[in-house]
Amino acid sequence: MASRIVLVRHGRTAWSVAGRHTGHTDVPLLDEGRAQAKALGARLQQAPWRGLPGAEVRTSPLSRARETCELAGFGDRATEWDALREWDYGDQEGLTTEEIRARRGGDWVIWRDDVTGGETMAGLSARADAVVAWAREAEPDAVLFAHGHVLRAIAARWLGQDVRFAARLRLDAAALCALSWAYGEPAIERWNDTGHLETAG
Repeated sequence: MASRIVLVRHGRTAWSVAGRHTGHTDVPLLDEGRAQAKALGARLQQAPWRGLPGAEVRTSPLSRARETCELAGFGDRATEWDALREWDYGDQEGLTTEEIRARRGGDWVIWRDDVTGGETMAGLSARADAVVAWAREAEPDAVLFAHGHVLRAIAARWLGQDVRFAARLRLDAAALCALSWAYGEPAIERWNDTGHLETAG
């Protein structure tokens, strides 16, 4: 059983800065995002991580996650995994929340109202369950490089919560998180930690 699952969201892209829903569109990292990834890698070489020796590393195949993984120093250990792709937003792809609300009408919230023409929330939840099941068998740790919404879904399901609980888990670009155990129950050890970005360009 894995003692810890480390989650890493990719660095900033032009679409993440603009607040655009970036699902399967392969938007590259900005220079700022690359600097964030390098700062993250330096952080993971320090205590208490010390490079996470022996950890199983998986990354989304999308370039923004894969490059974050590489620049952080884990590329040679990583396996691409389609299960870590971001939520397929369908008709909402590339749009901001404000634009989606204008098109659909009403106060649309993705974790409440789901998406149209893409992956259903139930589908996302099932995919997160598959990742959690795999991660719990990793030894001694698992490291996942992926995207904001899918990582939030994984955390919610790790805790045994409905996937909609992810709405309450803010996750910034290049943030570091860790899921582990407390008194034998799944727990959040660290969430949305961006301390390494204070000096990143």
